[in-house]
Amino acid sequence: MTEALATRRSPLESLGRIATFTRVMYKPHYLLYGVLWVLALEGTAALVSHPDIGWRPTGATCARIAIVAIVLLYLRMVDEQKDLRYDRVHNPDRPLVTGAVDAGELRAAMAVIALVAVSASLALSPASGALIAVVLGYGLLLWGLERLSATVRDRILLNLVVTYPVQLLVTAYVVCSAADSGTAVVTARAAAVALIFAGAFLQFEFARKTSRDVRPGELLYSNALGTGGSIAVSLLLATGAVAADIAVVRPWELDGAATVIGCIPVALLLIPFASAARFLRSRERDYPVVPPVLFILALYLTLIAQAVAGTA
Repeated sequence: MTEALATRRSPLESLGRIATFTRVMYKPHYLLYGVLWVLALEGTAALVSHPDIGWRPTGATCARIAIVAIVLLYLRMVDEQKDLRYDRVHNPDRPLVTGAVDAGELRAAMAVIALVAVSASLALSPASGALIAVVLGYGLLLWGLERLSATVRDRILLNLVVTYPVQLLVTAYVVCSAADSGTAVVTARAAAVALIFAGAFLQFEFARKTSRDVRPGELLYSNALGTGGSIAVSLLLATGAVAADIAVVRPWELDGAATVIGCIPVALLLIPFASAARFLRSRERDYPVVPPVLFILALYLTLIAQAVAGTA
């Protein structure tokens, strides 16, 4: 029935439904995260690769931002389909559940996004095109794994181990593409920059799925680790992100403002630790999401400022 209806829709109507999906499921702060992620990642990789040359965003940087932005939308579309069974129970207002968009429309949009992303990346370099294709393919692989394996789908810690590498692949894409354009050099130190971004994102991931309540059937890290355990992991990851930043960037080796800015991430740890202390003293049911988001955005802005200051 749904497929029959989809075939009677005009391309313009389907485009409008995809636009509605994007507006609902790809909110402006997701786009902001993608933009800051690429800028902070490329800038930091450039800073540790060429501390004496300096970094400024280029046209290639803007292209990478646009490519990552649409790839994140592609992955959001994959998630909407692979999580459909779970969302019917726990998120009944999602567009695919309500029928605001259908699977055929999402898949058509994914095909267009894949074509644009790969073509644009190939214009940057052959390696960029290959890497972004791997990212897109890994998203489809995750979808297949979760359909085939209830264990992968329902065990949240195992699911994280299987799904998080897609973020690492996007990180590899940005760094390697920047290296192809001469902005960075792929070395062990530049590769270790990925640890900063892994820790920053994962502290948010654990925090947003932490609750005081044990809620069977819901994918919460606190169900598996306990409330205190989930919070502790989130704080450990935030600390790890800052420690990785200090170890990789070595702000004491920089000059002027870059050295001062390089110390800011240590102070930013007050955000997650103060948030955890407040939550543990409160009676709130779910861990607040705003402080983990603020930590990520503040850290990325600091990394961008540090990379730009290193050119002064």
